[in-house]
Amino acid sequence: MNDSPGWASPGSAPSDGKEKAIPRPSDPQDGSGPTGQWSPEQPPPGQWSPPSNPGGGPGTRPPAPGWGGGPQRQGWAGPPPAAKPGVIPLRPLSLGEILDGSVSALRAHWRTALGFSLTVSVVTQIAAILMQRYLLPEPTSIDPNATGAEALRQTADSARSTLLSLAPVSLLSMIATLFTASVVTVIISRSVLGRPTTLADSWAEARPRVLPLLGLTVLVAVIMASIMAVGIGPGLLLGSEAGAALAFLGFAAACVVMLWLNVSFALAAPALMLERQSIVAALRRSAKLVRGAWWRTFGILALTYLLTFLLTFLVSIPFGIIAVIADGTDVSDLFGGTAPSVGWPFLIVTGIGEVIVSTLIYPFVAGVMALLYVDQRIRREALDLDLARAAGLPGYGDNTSRS
Repeated sequence: MNDSPGWASPGSAPSDGKEKAIPRPSDPQDGSGPTGQWSPEQPPPGQWSPPSNPGGGPGTRPPAPGWGGGPQRQGWAGPPPAAKPGVIPLRPLSLGEILDGSVSALRAHWRTALGFSLTVSVVTQIAAILMQRYLLPEPTSIDPNATGAEALRQTADSARSTLLSLAPVSLLSMIATLFTASVVTVIISRSVLGRPTTLADSWAEARPRVLPLLGLTVLVAVIMASIMAVGIGPGLLLGSEAGAALAFLGFAAACVVMLWLNVSFALAAPALMLERQSIVAALRRSAKLVRGAWWRTFGILALTYLLTFLLTFLVSIPFGIIAVIADGTDVSDLFGGTAPSVGWPFLIVTGIGEVIVSTLIYPFVAGVMALLYVDQRIRREALDLDLARAAGLPGYGDNTSRS
C-alpha cells in the first residue's frame, strides 16, 4: 500500500549481505600456532565432589531435584509472544488464526465492510430478480417419458436454457464479488496494522485497482474456459460412444488442471491490490507464493468454501420453505418435469435470503484470501518485520535484521 511500507514485493533476498556480520573465532594473541589450540600451561586439575547435604542424617528429607536442593526452575525462557498491533499476530498463522482474523476484522469494521457488502448485495439481487422476471427465458420442460434422440434433444435444450439463465446472474455475482473483495482487502490490510479506516478511505484506495481486478477475473475465467474446451472438445466432435468416453476423460483431466490453477492463482487478487502489480505479474506472484504450499493453500480454501456452503444451506432452506408457502407453489411442481411458474412472493423471499448470505460470505472469503496472502509472505519474506515497522512498534527500527 502507498502509506503502509512493507506491502511491495521484495526486490532482493532478505539475507543479502548478512554473511559479513557472522562472528569468526579470534586469532591467538601471540600470533603463534593455529586458531583453536590449547595453551601449553594448564591449571592443576580440580577435585570434584558431590554437593554436601547439610544436616544429613536419619530422618532428614532428601534434597529437592536441582542444584543446591532448591526448587527446580525452567532454565530457558520461552520465546516472547509475537507482536499483535491488529487482528493477527505478526508471525506465521495457523488455520484458526486466518479464519478468526477474517471474522475479527469484519467485526471490528462491521459498518464499513458489512455495510458496503450489504449495499452491493441488495443492488445485485434486485437486478437479478428483475432479470429473472422479465428478461430471462422460462425453463425448458422435460418429458420424463421421452427416449432416444428426443430425450437427448430435450436434455440439450434444458442445459442451454439453464446456461442462459445462469450466465447473467453469475456475471452480476462476479461484479459484486469484485467490488466487495477490493474494499475488504484494503480493510484487512489496515486491520493487520491496527489502523482505523472508513468506507470513503477504503474505496478511494481500492477504486484505482477495480478495473485491473476485473481484468484479472476475466482472464482467469477465459483460461479456465479454454482448458475445459480443449478437454471436452475432441470428444464432442467425434459424436459417438467413443467420443462420449473421450469427452468424459477430457472433462476429468480439465477439472484437475483447473483445480491446480485456481489454487495457484488464489493469491493474485491480494497481490494486485496491495502490491500494485499488473495482471500478469499478479498471477506470477501468486504462483510463486503458493509454490511449495499448494496442499496447505488448497486445504484452507476447501475449508473456507465448505463453511460458506454450510452457511448458504442453513440460510437458504428456511427462506426457500417460506418462499414456497408465501407464493402458494405446489411442492410437487418443483420436483416434477414441468417448470414451475413462480411469482413475486417467491422471488422476493428467496432474494432476501440471498442478500443475507451474500452480505456475510463475500467479505469473509475476501478476508481469508487477504490473510492467506499475508501469511505466505510472512513465511517466505519475513513480512512481519516490515509490518511491525509500518505499525510503529518499538524495537523494529529500520536497521532491524531479518531472522
